[in-house]
Amino acid sequence: MFSVIRGYNILIIIVAQYLTSIYILAHDIPLKKVILDINLFVLVLASAATIAGGYIINNFYDSEKDLINRPIKSQLDRLVNQNTKLSFYFILNFVAIVLASYVSFNAVVFFSIYIFGIWFYSHKLKKLPFIGNLTSAILTITPFFAIFLYYKNFETVIFVHAIFLFLMISMRELTKDLENIKGDLAQNYHTIPIIYGEKASKIMLTILTVLTLIPSYLLLYRFEIGYMYLFFYLAIILLILFIMLLWKSKTKMHYLILHNILKFIIVAGVFSIVLINVSIVLNRI
Repeated sequence: MFSVIRGYNILIIIVAQYLTSIYILAHDIPLKKVILDINLFVLVLASAATIAGGYIINNFYDSEKDLINRPIKSQLDRLVNQNTKLSFYFILNFVAIVLASYVSFNAVVFFSIYIFGIWFYSHKLKKLPFIGNLTSAILTITPFFAIFLYYKNFETVIFVHAIFLFLMISMRELTKDLENIKGDLAQNYHTIPIIYGEKASKIMLTILTVLTLIPSYLLLYRFEIGYMYLFFYLAIILLILFIMLLWKSKTKMHYLILHNILKFIIVAGVFSIVLINVSIVLNRI
């Protein structure tokens, strides 16, 4: 079940939500107050439950496709039968709504829409070109909007960080489509690589990479991000490497390497948030 809900991804998202709260969204609030904020804790738990449910329903609909694209993981996931997966799905969503109700009615509405959005994406939208990729990227960053709305911090730097993350996730989704083209084709998915071809997909990825350099530049030279500038310089180097390898890639293994490069940038970005101001924690304790 840990494999089905991709527990490692959820753990990273939990860490990311707390680091984002401490260093970006609530940087002017005492550290102890942020960490011990029960409402924040409940929102993070509700997000984790919703995302876990999302992975379950996505796994449920993609079980046949995953046999082709991820045979080893698929065999592991099939140790949990479909009825058990659905039971966990409904339990997790119920828990998410109950947790959200502790915070506010608005939180209940937010997570209800989020749960529906994940289901609708898994059931319908993910098979469509462009719409599927866009929806997936939006749903991935949605948990951060829950924290954003809670703190009501509207500083420009937050939106620039969000744009960078959104573009990175969009690139990862399109790269995954290239990686999984065989299974998607067998299951009649209308992804961008299948409809428009690999060359067009590579052109789109190149454009997205160039666009990603814009928020990177702004964060490096227009905003104060402390030692996190080291991460963005590394990200730029890796993105250049990504483009170089992209146009030489032809096999599933090649696209898997590209996917892992993007995943590394995203995960490294999460933990690099502490570099914004290393002393801020010590000063706020």
